[in-house]
Amino acid sequence: YAMLLSLIFLIVLVAAIVGFVFRHEIKTNFESNLDLALKDYNVTADPHSEAVDTIQRTLHCCGVQNYSDWERTEYFSQRGIPRSCCKSQNDCSEQDLKDPNKAKLKVFVDGCFFLVTSTMESKMSVVAGISFGIACFQLIGIILSCCLSRYITNNQYEMV
Repeated sequence: YAMLLSLIFLIVLVAAIVGFVFRHEIKTNFESNLDLALKDYNVTADPHSEAVDTIQRTLHCCGVQNYSDWERTEYFSQRGIPRSCCKSQNDCSEQDLKDPNKAKLKVFVDGCFFLVTSTMESKMSVVAGISFGIACFQLIGIILSCCLSRYITNNQYEMV
């Protein structure tokens, strides 16, 4: 049991170290994937498009760096900026969303990349605290299982 807990402890420790070391690569990868999701955005039930809409609605943001990122997409030439960027769904017409100057007043102007990464970084302390707590419980489990093993071994010799 102690060996199994030690293995799990080491896996969690390696995952935390790898996540910390490669955090910049994770950010770069996220930015390129978000940019790719914008380019491939459509109105069908595509999981990437739904994810973009959810991010934009939840974090009150639009595009990768800002709302003008949508101007470089095929979707913009057909339908304008998506409705998920609108500050108010009632005050956002398709004509407004096709004109970048009018859209600037009606959509969120901040980009999603900065908001997502800053949200993740602000929550990292909570994740690190929970991980540290779990690691402490695992270490206590390892120590107690070793003590139990030693106790059982000592009792077998006494019985004979």
